Amino acid sequence: MDYKYINQLVERYWRCETSLEEEAILRAFFSQEDIPAELLKYKEIFCYQQQETKEDVLGEDFDKRVLAKIAGPVKVKARMITMTDRLKPLFKAAAIVAIVLTLGNAAQVPFNDDSYPTGEMVKTHQSGVSVALGDSAVIDSMQHSSLDVVETPDPHLIK
Repeated sequence: MDYKYINQLVERYWRCETSLEEEAILRAFFSQEDIPAELLKYKEIFCYQQQETKEDVLGEDFDKRVLAKIAGPVKVKARMITMTDRLKPLFKAAAIVAIVLTLGNAAQVPFNDDSYPTGEMVKTHQSGVSVALGDSAVIDSMQHSSLDVVETPDPHLIK
């Protein structure tokens, strides 16, 4: 049997030149049991629409089930958000910034500073207007050394 017309329709189908009636002819042809071997590869393409409509059909009660779920009681879980809860991310960010700044300042101070001998107290003399900053046990307010000779008063004088 010659299937020249069906071959022509298939070729026109691939070029998108077929009408709806010609596509219906192709679907009817490929839904038959006796199909030649050279056209058997196209059977699934044209029979797919018929099988799909039979398998994936919504039930009669689909609309009722959907509307029942939509109209059902809606549970809303509302919770109070306090100001503390809203500011927690800000508190965390501030803590991180404080830690980073503290570590940055600590990194600027050297841990092993060899310029000062260990175990000895370094005394520095500050000159200037403020005498209170200097060590008063070593240097008095008149800028005299405490090691200078001090005249002792006459022990016979009574005050």
